[in-house]
Amino acid sequence: MRIRSPKKTKIIATLGPASSSIEKIEELFLAGADIFRLNFSHGTHKEHAQLIKNIRTLESRYQIPLTIMMDLQGPKLRIGCLEEGHVELETGQTFHLDLINQPGNKQRVFLPHREIFEVLEPGMSLLLDDGKISLEVISCTSSSAQTRVTVGGKLSDHKGVNVPHAMLPISALTDKDKEDLDFALNQDIDAIALSFVQHPQDILEAKQLIKDHAKIVAKIEKPRALDYIEDIIAHADAIMVARGDLGVEMALEEVPCIQKKIIHLCRRAGKPVTVATQILESMVFNPTPTRAEASDLANAVYETADTVMLSAESATGKYPVEAVKIMDRIIRHVEQDQADRNDGHTSSHFPEHTITDAISIAVHHSSKALKAKAIIVFSLSGSTALSAARERPESPILALTPRVATARFLNMCWGVHPTITRQPVDFKHAAKEAVRQAQLYELVKPGECILVTAGLPEDIRDDAPIFVSGSTNFIQVVEIKDER
Repeated sequence: MRIRSPKKTKIIATLGPASSSIEKIEELFLAGADIFRLNFSHGTHKEHAQLIKNIRTLESRYQIPLTIMMDLQGPKLRIGCLEEGHVELETGQTFHLDLINQPGNKQRVFLPHREIFEVLEPGMSLLLDDGKISLEVISCTSSSAQTRVTVGGKLSDHKGVNVPHAMLPISALTDKDKEDLDFALNQDIDAIALSFVQHPQDILEAKQLIKDHAKIVAKIEKPRALDYIEDIIAHADAIMVARGDLGVEMALEEVPCIQKKIIHLCRRAGKPVTVATQILESMVFNPTPTRAEASDLANAVYETADTVMLSAESATGKYPVEAVKIMDRIIRHVEQDQADRNDGHTSSHFPEHTITDAISIAVHHSSKALKAKAIIVFSLSGSTALSAARERPESPILALTPRVATARFLNMCWGVHPTITRQPVDFKHAAKEAVRQAQLYELVKPGECILVTAGLPEDIRDDAPIFVSGSTNFIQVVEIKDER
């Protein structure tokens, strides 16, 4: 029995028409996919239920925790229809938006979102059709806006609307999202990706519905979220840098810097972070990515993102399995280069001066000094494993937990290989189980050593109960003996 993939950065594969059968999902898994994303902007509940069943069948077959992430659609702001289905807007012309539910023309269009008019001010920008058309607000009321076209082009029915510089008074959860949540929370879902996050309150609202049934992944796709990014990170369980939507509402040159900043903040907070959108986009149609895409993926790995995500590449593309294989190859090569040069791995320059932080830093440095073959973490909630992973050690982290939900969540975390095991009855049995698991995964041989870390009660005895959730306070160096 061996760790399935030596890579530390995990892969999220979105499922769709190109990857919905259990055979194709198995191919994605064997190619290196760790997490499967179900996009609830598409598909029926019946179709998603079958996907969930397929994934759990594979999880049972291979006895490896697999993570299922549902991605909520969130609010969709769109214009109404046009008399001829489309119009050509010219740069410099005026264009009117209103609440009149009638087909539009070259002079006006229906915008069925009063919330937008409530926050508009002269000088603000409105973006249509993923930013292809840009409008500047000249004047506005609570029910209409007169704008000037600053970037013209062809506008068709029901195209999307973005308001980049406003905090929209819209909940991140629509009625459709709540219906999807009702369905998903009765299924075997591990994580909920929340769209349209603007404020920490959006996370708190979602938590009231989700409770402890699944982890919350906050998608950062609105510029206003950046004003509250540290609080959003604090309230969410994980973060996704949704570069596609973020890039529509921000200057393109800002997005790489924002990506790097969010990864750094998540790393400091010990929260998993995903880099998403267009990573290998050309593989929707081509069997290999561009060199620029390979470099983009490599940069995310060098920045030590926990996961990277395939969207259309694996959901609707012509080469879904090949995309995962190439992503896996690039990740492993970059991580080897990073390990050879030993850069980007330590975060000890920003500890939070807690016992957990001190232990995590000590584990990192001790594993390096002792050339430990593995770091064995006992964890109930996952916090001990997250703390160990935050330091980005070179040794693999084997997280042992009796909780299936914890194992699946830790599957999203950099360098962590979760294993479901019985809770040890005492400290002595915990040490033996750590050695047994390290040998079972062929991580260690006689004469080599492992590090064991956990949250233990203050009274550490051989017969003391193991596991104190959320308080990493113990390290043990265990040398493997030759028992022949």
